[in-house]
Amino acid sequence: MSKLTKNVMISITGLQEYENAETDAIELTTAGALTKIPGGYQLSYEESALTGMEGTLTSFEISPNRVVLTRTGQLNSEMVFEKGVRHLSLYSTPMGSLEVGVAARKVHSTINDQGGELVINYAIDIDHQLAGENSFSLKVREARISQ
Repeated sequence: MSKLTKNVMISITGLQEYENAETDAIELTTAGALTKIPGGYQLSYEESALTGMEGTLTSFEISPNRVVLTRTGQLNSEMVFEKGVRHLSLYSTPMGSLEVGVAARKVHSTINDQGGELVINYAIDIDHQLAGENSFSLKVREARISQ
């Protein structure tokens, strides 16, 4: 099977709510790539200075019941989102590594060859203690090349 890769525009909105901290909201639009892979799609983009993760490649492997978020570069991590299942993830930063639990409450994707949307709501825990509630939405559309 030949890979289908398209240049896409990705609109990302995210909300992070942590104990004893202000809610952190982000909104950004960036260029990326959407690739059809066996069993689903891979969506990837380069992080920028705006996200504080410049030099990091972020990719989402999207299958019907599960999404794997991988970051490689300045920041290395892998998070697995599967509704109703708690997964342990290693989160590596320049300051050190941390093991966190990720429990997805909602994983919904309409991603197809033309784009679509990915919505994930999840809780993060450290040593089984709730650390925060996060959600993000990615809207994906084919990049239009202007003449």
